Amino acid sequence: MVNIGGCDYNGGMIAAHADVVGSLLRPPWLLRARTELAEGRLAFPEFKKVEDRAVNAAVTLQEQAGLEIVTDGEMRRLSFQSQMTEAVEGFGSYDLAAFLWGEWHGDLTVGAWKKKRPAALGVTSKLKRRRHLSTEEFVYLRARTARTPKITLPSPSLWANFWSPKISAGAYPKLSGFLADVVDILHDEVRELVRLGATYIQLDAPHYALLLDPKTRAFYESRGWSLEDWLHQGIEMDNAVIGHPAGVTTGFHL
Repeated sequence: MVNIGGCDYNGGMIAAHADVVGSLLRPPWLLRARTELAEGRLAFPEFKKVEDRAVNAAVTLQEQAGLEIVTDGEMRRLSFQSQMTEAVEGFGSYDLAAFLWGEWHGDLTVGAWKKKRPAALGVTSKLKRRRHLSTEEFVYLRARTARTPKITLPSPSLWANFWSPKISAGAYPKLSGFLADVVDILHDEVRELVRLGATYIQLDAPHYALLLDPKTRAFYESRGWSLEDWLHQGIEMDNAVIGHPAGVTTGFHL
């Protein structure tokens, strides 16, 4: 998937740029290595070498395509938003299926199927950051390209999927309290990335577009916020995460 962004209109000419939205397909050997790591058949230092090789290949692919803005392909992540759950305590148990927004459904193209939200999914204790989310990604990427490195972070309201009225009540009785802590963690991440020299940071917020779907909208409204709340408060949280750092381009993925 590629972002195409328009810039200046000058004398009938439109200057545009294109960049990878974030993730590239993980190569099979990286997926195997992740499985072997989880099963205890691969040592962590060896796994990191495999990750590095996957990032190197992703950077080369983008540079050969002529892109001026490159990502690391998000090769170090289980999902495009999973660097949060891997770096922060409190989210409880999860797997790849946890990163579904409500319930996913098939269509006429792929056939009739459903993927339900895991029943045990829900933040279980106060969030506590163990390490920064994406600084390793940025520092490694920056050292391997002369192009502009882009880092992606999840929009805070996307994390409503990890709040459950029942499971999360002991830690966060209200969704707003949970999301406030998510905002604080992400805002601190932006500050650290900027300190390290990041000049292009993107927020991933595909759930906004999914609110057009009645079934997905019903799931989000079941968290206790109306559609208007999601659009108004969600965007306020996005702005709070990014702030106004000088010299930083902000991307927004819908």
